Amino acid sequence: MPDLAAPLIAWYRENARDLPWRQPGFGAWGTLVSEFMLQQTPVARVIPHLEGWLQRWPTPTALAADPPAAAVTQWANLGYPRRALWLHRAAVEIRDRHAGVVPREVDDLLALTGIGDYTARAVAAFAYGDRHPVVDTNTRRVLARAVDGRSQPGPPSKGDLAAMAAILPADSAEAAIVNAAAMELGAVVCTARAARCDACPIVDACAWRAAGYPDTGDTRRRQARYEGSDRQARGAVLQALRGAVGHALADAAVIPDWSDPAQRDRAIDSLIADGLVEASDGTLRLPH
Repeated sequence: MPDLAAPLIAWYRENARDLPWRQPGFGAWGTLVSEFMLQQTPVARVIPHLEGWLQRWPTPTALAADPPAAAVTQWANLGYPRRALWLHRAAVEIRDRHAGVVPREVDDLLALTGIGDYTARAVAAFAYGDRHPVVDTNTRRVLARAVDGRSQPGPPSKGDLAAMAAILPADSAEAAIVNAAAMELGAVVCTARAARCDACPIVDACAWRAAGYPDTGDTRRRQARYEGSDRQARGAVLQALRGAVGHALADAAVIPDWSDPAQRDRAIDSLIADGLVEASDGTLRLPH
């Protein structure tokens, strides 16, 4: 396999975006919060929310001391609000199991609520400097094209970690840079719709380019349309409760004019099942 690490490192040092979580000393808690927020959410939307979150809760213990409703409210319009609830639960677990310090070991991170392979390894690699393969959607696309010669990656699999590990240098600090560089390259150059090969540092080693850019198909799961979806109804319910006095409203007063009453009820039921809304005596409220 061609050496991808050296050109990725050189390119990243010259071209990486100036993002808050890449600043020296950002810390494991900030890294963890940023990774929760960045799941399925664009960077530009995350940055102001991240700054507000860390100003309010600079440590896991600070967040754990507040009720879950505060986390759901602060999450605002970031989308997928279960992440706020999971992050609050993770903060409680960090306080209770790890004396308020975000753990370093991948297995300990994986044991926290809401943390999967990517987030656990991202915290261990980027916050603590340990050598682990870190794979997100952008990384998978870069590997699919540069290494496998495919136009798009297949469904996520455990093999993704092995593929990334195969291109990491032995040095832990350099490995962290390669992880970040592969993600950055996929985000700004080797994008899903239009690869900018003229700006790619590994273009000469790219198997997809060498094969003539074949269309090998796209088996990625498609995200459902938001407009008119149950997700939109759930968001409207949470927005109403966030803006209510005491974060509580009578059931009948929660988005009463929603165009599809059955969808409204379904959204409320699913929010209750997820623990994002509590129901009692005809009243709906954000969790205590």
